[in-house]
Amino acid sequence: MAKYVIGIDFGTLSARALLVHAKTGEEIASCEYKYPHGVMDEKLPNGKKLDIDWALQHPQDYLDALARVVPRVLKIGEVSKDDVIGIGIDFTACTILPVFKDGTPLCFLAEFMSNEHSYVKLWKHHAAQDKANRINDLANERDENWLIRYGGKISSEWALPKLMEVMDEAPEIFEKMDYFIEAGDWLTWLMCEDAKVNACCAGYKGLWNKREGYPSKEFLKQLDPRLENIYETKLGLPVYPSYTRAGTLTERGAKLTTLNVGTPVSMANIDGHACLPAARITGPGKMLLILGTSYVHKVLHSDEMPIPGICGVVEDGILPGFYGYEAGQCGGGDHFAWFIENNVPYKYYEEAKNHGMDIYAYMRQKASLLKAGESGLVALDWWNGNRSVLVDADLSGLVVGMTLRTKPEEVYRALIEATAFGTKTIIDNFKISGIPITEIVAAGGIAKKDPLIMQILSDVTNMPISVVHTSYASALGSAIYASVAAGSKLGGYDDVYEAIGNMGKVDDFVYKPNPENAKTYTKLYEEYKLLHDYFGRGGNDVMKRLKNIAKEIN
Repeated sequence: MAKYVIGIDFGTLSARALLVHAKTGEEIASCEYKYPHGVMDEKLPNGKKLDIDWALQHPQDYLDALARVVPRVLKIGEVSKDDVIGIGIDFTACTILPVFKDGTPLCFLAEFMSNEHSYVKLWKHHAAQDKANRINDLANERDENWLIRYGGKISSEWALPKLMEVMDEAPEIFEKMDYFIEAGDWLTWLMCEDAKVNACCAGYKGLWNKREGYPSKEFLKQLDPRLENIYETKLGLPVYPSYTRAGTLTERGAKLTTLNVGTPVSMANIDGHACLPAARITGPGKMLLILGTSYVHKVLHSDEMPIPGICGVVEDGILPGFYGYEAGQCGGGDHFAWFIENNVPYKYYEEAKNHGMDIYAYMRQKASLLKAGESGLVALDWWNGNRSVLVDADLSGLVVGMTLRTKPEEVYRALIEATAFGTKTIIDNFKISGIPITEIVAAGGIAKKDPLIMQILSDVTNMPISVVHTSYASALGSAIYASVAAGSKLGGYDDVYEAIGNMGKVDDFVYKPNPENAKTYTKLYEEYKLLHDYFGRGGNDVMKRLKNIAKEIN
């Protein structure tokens, strides 16, 4: 009798579930559940207005997603829950929330529903940047050796700045909560018996190191006396590797998922990191590029190298036996969506309709007719700040070269090119620091459905790009980890590399750089770097000044 595993990818806007054959990796069924509350970046459910740089979510959406997608994929795949041997989840990170010791989120209580700090702080919540700045300043002053593992600077997206934000701005929440926990670990806890922290989140977003643990009490006390024991209290949960078993479904977990009590559950993982097994990357030389609302870059290497501007390097953080490096771009598909929704004229929508196309396909078609460099435009891809290599959430987008003759499709293509230039900046940073990258493997919805973006990426980076076979790469990765949590006795695997070899899949087709375009993009990239350094390295802080003015008015 065939055995199956389920992987669930909790993304920014929805949860996507994948039912997978445990031995072959064959995708049996998939489904998606969109969060009813979505991203709360303007107001709370009760209408209370949020400040600039806020991005929250409602944890009830995650519970509802879990309750709906599991029975749905079983029904679609015509598979009995008796044949499911494991389940695993991944999550955006750092996506974190305050909870009581029984796992109840504080925002579920009437007394805290109007307090924005009681909700989930999404990964792209950037309102804690001033806290991150304080951490960075003190760490540099004290010459803390852990800071170099994060490229010399952490951002507002990390756990500690977000916790400090709660502590300073909502002390009543800080005092009441028992744990400040990643959403992925929270859901896994609710499915299993005990609360644990996955090493992926702990390492990349929580400042944990396998050999040294967390930052010292001396550092934390100097940062703020209230933080001295924070990693033993509100952040004080045991850390386990993400490719191991978290436990098995309890009665509560079985009720949440509709699966059998005792079904193995893998430790949670960061969504981008979970893609790597699906891409069949098991060693150095290849970069995994995940193309979604944001872009994420993963590289394996045998040694720990000091690399400025990365998001983190964690021993065994992605796969055992390697140091896993992460970099990223805060804006990808979401700033393409911003442009489509706010800057494309009505007549384009009409033309798209007349051609039987959606607006994205129509804009892709028009942009693909342009030659590299034809528009005379170059843009910076900082519509949601810069994660790598500048690590500065206060930076913003820019387009240079527009005239009265500039067309929407030209700006749209310039934004696509900007994200490719941002990726090249990250690749160059790795290479200069001693980590070679010769090939890219891409994953995510954009990689599967947008050949224009993929070809521009290949042309700009001047590298071949393969594409992960599935459109649900993170969910497949979580399913692979679930098969390892199950173990060979139940029909899964005892070794994660064996599971990857059998279940991961990459398409045969490879995007290859166009030499003529690559030559043009080499010139445009030089212009991008000038703008990148001028606006991003202190030559002109106009972006930050404008943001401060906006904050004063709002």
